[in-house]
Amino acid sequence: MTALPQSVDTVLECLTQGRYVADRSLATALFLALKLHRPLFLEGEAGVGKTEIGKVLSETLGRRLIRLQCYEGLDVASAVYEWNYSLQMIEIRIAEATGDRDRSAIEEGIFSERFLIKRPLLQALEPDVSGLAPVLLIDELDRTDEPFEAFLLEVLSDFQVTIPEIGTVKAKEPPIVIITSNRTREIHDAIKRRCFYFWIDYPDARREREIIAMKVPGVAEALTRQIVAFVQALRKKDLFKLPGVAETIDWTNALVQLDKIDLDPETINSTLGVLLKYQDDIEKIRGSEAAQLLTQVKTELAASR
Repeated sequence: MTALPQSVDTVLECLTQGRYVADRSLATALFLALKLHRPLFLEGEAGVGKTEIGKVLSETLGRRLIRLQCYEGLDVASAVYEWNYSLQMIEIRIAEATGDRDRSAIEEGIFSERFLIKRPLLQALEPDVSGLAPVLLIDELDRTDEPFEAFLLEVLSDFQVTIPEIGTVKAKEPPIVIITSNRTREIHDAIKRRCFYFWIDYPDARREREIIAMKVPGVAEALTRQIVAFVQALRKKDLFKLPGVAETIDWTNALVQLDKIDLDPETINSTLGVLLKYQDDIEKIRGSEAAQLLTQVKTELAASR
């Protein structure tokens, strides 16, 4: 598919085609963002599937994915553009060697598109070889410094970038923009006003079982129910970092590799590092706490049959 979805149901079909399990509210937010050419700002805990949406859209819509992975200290040179100074110096030396002393002509020549190194935000304003606007994934915006957000305002509001030496570069067709944040800090209102907003929460047990069935096919239903129930119980604990859907999938894959068909305390204790990423959390759950939690989970599952 290359055309944009024309209904919420079509968006759901696209996500399903990309092996992404979404509820209708997320599909509605995504449909409106696509239809009205607005960026979609996704917030939620790490590992709930925010980044995956950009990847799935790129795959199912047949569009190039341009990913800007944010980090502390990210600046214009890394995110938007910079000049190829080495090539410019070579051009200047060649001009000097050939006797070209026209300073204005040299300056005009070296500050042309030929010497421009385009970074993700500038690349996103250009169509791919098939003429389609790309998918721009601005991932983990909350990891950047606050001043960087100012660089995004022009891109998100007008889908253009101003380069002082050249002028304004504007997209013929707006890219599909997905912005994610793990909410380690608040993003400025000026960014959010230019976007549609959606909070992706941890899935309920039913949807998490659907995700496992799609991502790790062939797992016995009984084991899937135990895995999901145990992870859901962990999320009710006072942990520094709760396990996300990504950890649930990883844990399921690990248990499959261990040929497990039923959860037991020993297996849980030896694989907690797949689910939990902080030693304090692991120590809090390992041992008697894991055994009690597993007993509780199995009792509840047996009662619900």
